[in-house]
Amino acid sequence: MMLLQILGSDSTFHFQHYGVPHARVRRSISHTRVLRSHPHVKSAVQQTGFIRQKRGYKPLIDALSKGVDQKLASIAVNDKATQTAEVKLPTDPDFGKEWYLRNTGQSKGVPGLDLNVVAAWSMGYTGKGITTAIMDDGIDYLHEDLKYNYNADASYDFSSNDPYPYPRYTDTWFNSHGTRCAGEVAAARDNNVCGVGVAYGSMVAGLRMLDQPFMTDLIEANAMGHMPNGRNGKGNIYVWASGDGGPNDDCNCDGYAASMWTVSINSATNDGRTAGYDESCSSTLASTFSNGKSSSHDAGVATTDLYNNCTASHSGTSAAAPEAAGVFALALEANKNLTWRDIQHLTVLTSKRNSLYDSNGVHKWQLNGARLEFNHLFGYGVMDAAAMADLARQWASLPERFHCTAGTITQEREFSFGKNIRFTIDSNGCAGTENEVNYLEHVQAYITLRASYRGCVTMYLTSPMNTTSMILSQRPNDDDDKNGFTRWPFMTTHTWAEVSRGTWTLDVVMEPILGLKNNLETGIFKEWSLVLHGTRTPPYTDQPRMPAGVHEKLEMVRRAHESGVFMV
Repeated sequence: MMLLQILGSDSTFHFQHYGVPHARVRRSISHTRVLRSHPHVKSAVQQTGFIRQKRGYKPLIDALSKGVDQKLASIAVNDKATQTAEVKLPTDPDFGKEWYLRNTGQSKGVPGLDLNVVAAWSMGYTGKGITTAIMDDGIDYLHEDLKYNYNADASYDFSSNDPYPYPRYTDTWFNSHGTRCAGEVAAARDNNVCGVGVAYGSMVAGLRMLDQPFMTDLIEANAMGHMPNGRNGKGNIYVWASGDGGPNDDCNCDGYAASMWTVSINSATNDGRTAGYDESCSSTLASTFSNGKSSSHDAGVATTDLYNNCTASHSGTSAAAPEAAGVFALALEANKNLTWRDIQHLTVLTSKRNSLYDSNGVHKWQLNGARLEFNHLFGYGVMDAAAMADLARQWASLPERFHCTAGTITQEREFSFGKNIRFTIDSNGCAGTENEVNYLEHVQAYITLRASYRGCVTMYLTSPMNTTSMILSQRPNDDDDKNGFTRWPFMTTHTWAEVSRGTWTLDVVMEPILGLKNNLETGIFKEWSLVLHGTRTPPYTDQPRMPAGVHEKLEMVRRAHESGVFMV
């Protein structure tokens, strides 16, 4: 059976042979040989099937979805970045449960700890003209809260190779993930059904690709490459959930979450704590909200569900990512010329610490060399929809982006418990070349190493301005002793807006893991390449000057870049 034609090719196709079980370990050489021998076939390669996990469905007790104090009225919105306006709140029955849109202290939350989306609505932004595609297990596009905001032209079912990405109803919840995420973004307003989406005036599309017994690189690539000329050629914005592996995992080991081409989003609870499943990593850019542990302190995410139902218990970091996508839809309505880099700069400059904190007391808030506050769990803080839309409205184009390979160290060195190793690279930011980078955006450390227990390895990257990023933390469940890392691109956003020139330091540490029978692990370090991404000139010179108290992070970084400390 042919599954689909490969994106960007008129002559490459993806087939599934029903006679070959997807779980078969050995490749089916005979079938591949038959295909290769056909006179009309130039080449044939067997794809490896693998599993993709949905990041959600963390248990939540039923009581959390009940007893919410819903106060529907007109409220005054007064934000320094916006004009004061009288706003009529949505009348949707579950709006009062959507504490991440307007936190009044529901379910013992912190009043005001939300996405500040009501203020963005008061500015007239609802996401009109913007489509968000949900790559998931399908969307119930017949749902009363979604059907009028569904974009069929932008949708496709890559699991069944047809234009109808409707979820497969195997039971009451398993394939509800995409429908729940879609409602967070674009559920309709004032229709007496469920709640309301962050960008209720926007459209939502479905790209069904997760609901199948296997996944292949081709299916995944086609889904991600759908609409390659999106936004009239300006490019698509990719939003990624940081991950649900908890403190024993690291999202810098997720190739998508760690990519500089995606916006990696973590989650916080309604009282500002970390959720028990939150992964931490230096590539996370910002945070939105989801539920946490099953306690009276936490509330789930209210949204649409299968069978035309509503739910108040959507969860996981994949519940946080759609909220961010909704905020981006508001910003893109304010300025349709924004690029993927503009979106990331706006996220850094408008996200706030607010009341977020690590309930485990491990990751503290820090200031980088450009005086930007960041946290290893939450990135640059919780997103602010009104601030982002307002700054997006005034945003000027950024200077051109360059990438500089600052240096490479190829040297085999052994490390073990109590025997850590350190490397340094002195960088001039490729000064005088066409790839000169002076002001940083993303920094990548391409690392090759092997270890007898990979999960014992921790790595730290310190910038010339003395900002230390933990680019790899311990992963107790990672018992790999063969593959290690081969030019794996560990990425950090923590040095955003810093200068690139000076000494970069990499520390490789082997630390014992509690409970391991053998804590005599060793490793061999082989290579480190440092790649700097950013601009040659100060990035914010052309941005409009702000009045006192408005977009203070932008003005603070601009002043720093104009000071003698940042002169290059």
